[in-house]
Amino acid sequence: MKLLSIQPSSIYENGGSGRVLRRLFHGKEKKITAIYVSPSISKPKEGLITEIRINWHPLHRKWVRWKFRNIFSYLRMTLGKRLVEKRLLAIIKDLEFDVIHIINHGKFCAFLSKSRGDLLHNKSIWVSFHDHYSLCSTFEDTKFLWNSAKKRFCISQELGNEYQRLFGSLPFEVITDGIYMMERSQPLRHIDDKQFVVYFAGLLHIDYYPNFKALAKALNMIAEEGVSIKLILRGTQKLNFLNDVKFRVVYNSDFVSDEEIKKEIDAATILYLPMKFTVPEFYLYSMSTKMISYLTAKGSIFYHGPENSAAANLLHKWDAATICESLNVTEVKDDLLLCLRDINQHSSNAKELARDQFNMNEILDKFWN
Repeated sequence: MKLLSIQPSSIYENGGSGRVLRRLFHGKEKKITAIYVSPSISKPKEGLITEIRINWHPLHRKWVRWKFRNIFSYLRMTLGKRLVEKRLLAIIKDLEFDVIHIINHGKFCAFLSKSRGDLLHNKSIWVSFHDHYSLCSTFEDTKFLWNSAKKRFCISQELGNEYQRLFGSLPFEVITDGIYMMERSQPLRHIDDKQFVVYFAGLLHIDYYPNFKALAKALNMIAEEGVSIKLILRGTQKLNFLNDVKFRVVYNSDFVSDEEIKKEIDAATILYLPMKFTVPEFYLYSMSTKMISYLTAKGSIFYHGPENSAAANLLHKWDAATICESLNVTEVKDDLLLCLRDINQHSSNAKELARDQFNMNEILDKFWN
């Protein structure tokens, strides 16, 4: 079976979507062709999967932000969009595939099914829904794809339940990142209360700044008590509010393999998992792939965000993390100290959660069979 994947970015970019696809497609790379549309001038590394990049002109450049942003956006959504659609049709006409897998994200996710369904005649349509439609697509496109798909994959049970309510009671599978059982590390048993490492992976959107600033101030308070702290940031932009902190900050910005990221995660005492307090459409339905990777770690997850998010509900149910639902610095500090105290219990429970909910072999079976 040959599969054509339409996604919003390269499979080989750092980030949750790319990681999920790399894991799902592992071992079948020669049977996969992937297409993504990008307005960026930067290009990711190549991998085993054949990827076709369609440039969405005019391409984004740094100086565009403050000079011609509105003009470039208008050109991209008019002339540029039509050129992308023309290019997309031309490419797909020449490809051989049995299944088309679409991630419901961006301006082009429903284009083929809606405008040129003849190209998909006798093709099986599988659709992945990673975010609430209000954040990444439209109501109309999402409804269309939900009802057109032969297979529906949702990032969380909550998102699938919501889409059944909105678009129709059709079956779906929860498909996200997964964990092979041998990837689970033994939980930390003893920690040095005079030094610890906090780890965070990913870009930091401005909506997360309140969480991170509260974390930084809380770490400062602990550092002032003579504790040596290192904060490791993987793929995170430079943050000015961390310039004068009383703990060490390390920025790791280069692209690395999933295996190398696993080593970084295992070297951490606390895995920081922030969730923005704004935009309920995000936190009520999102299930971060970062969280799933964190479940395998030796250390423990420190969840920092709304108490009623999909992630918080799951972690609380399994007692697999310290849940901090406050931006009050003193409360964040106290919860960090609780996280250190309960690290073995939470880390052990996280391994059971990973086995029960995110078994990679079971996820692969649901996706492919």
